[in-house]
Amino acid sequence: MLAGVDIGGTKVAVCLAAFSDADAPPMLLARLAEPTVKTGAPDALARQVLRLLDAACAERGLGRGDVAAVGVASCGPFVRVDGRVEVSNPNICGGLAGAARGLDNDWTRVPLQAPLAQALGAHVHIANDAVAALQAERRWGALRGATDCAYVTWSTGIGVGLCVDGRVLQGKNGNAGHAGHSFVGDVAGEPAVCGCGNRGDVESLVAGNALPRRLGVDAPALLRAAGAGDAAALHEVRGLCVLMGRLLYNLVATLDLRRISLGGAVFLHHEALLLPLLRQELARYFPALTEGVELVRAGLGDRVGDYAALALLGADIQKE
Repeated sequence: MLAGVDIGGTKVAVCLAAFSDADAPPMLLARLAEPTVKTGAPDALARQVLRLLDAACAERGLGRGDVAAVGVASCGPFVRVDGRVEVSNPNICGGLAGAARGLDNDWTRVPLQAPLAQALGAHVHIANDAVAALQAERRWGALRGATDCAYVTWSTGIGVGLCVDGRVLQGKNGNAGHAGHSFVGDVAGEPAVCGCGNRGDVESLVAGNALPRRLGVDAPALLRAAGAGDAAALHEVRGLCVLMGRLLYNLVATLDLRRISLGGAVFLHHEALLLPLLRQELARYFPALTEGVELVRAGLGDRVGDYAALALLGADIQKE
């Protein structure tokens, strides 16, 4: 039995899975999810993961010892302390941007790898959630066969996983692809504050958790209104897609990508509205770089987080 852990700024999900065919998506045998803990001691997140794992195992009449390996796809960025991954995520750690973010903790990072390895043994594999999702999409989803590609999530935050010449990019701390904290131009008025402390980066302008603070309306309500033809809402959504389009173009121009798979709750729940707008934006830019580039829906849909964690267990999958 293998386990996958999907840690996001909004929720933590734990699943148990088995593989009948390493070339096909895994069979999910149990899955539990709950809102991401953001209060208490800094190790509260690791303890939440272990509690959910124990509960999922209990559903199947199993214990931790029956789990051969655990893949953890976690929102980042990561920092390394004594070689072990700790999470310094703006949507979890209230100490990064301070009171402006309204998170009820003063954390600047939370331990993850060390407490999980201590509790579960050596077979714990951790990667940034967008990088892990990229690997899942390349293995089972919309990026199969693509050697120059990206996975982009538009959700609570903005995340990116990157692959060039068939190599998945990691970076010195596993943070390659944190393009949500890059800048794509000035926006009128006081720049919005991101949970990381930046003002006016992409995540602070278009991420699902940024819209209530910046526009006074939550993402689902805004996108529903735009989809129903509300002119003011559609104007705002077009503005969001201009910013996301610049981000996508920057990725294409920098890395010469052929295909980008798009996921995340904001995008997936409103694909019919957003995908044509994003394609239109990308097509506005330098044709020598953008012509033929494909923007597609994540092939694994809203289960990409579960599959992302399990995709980290390549060698262990072969043993199942």
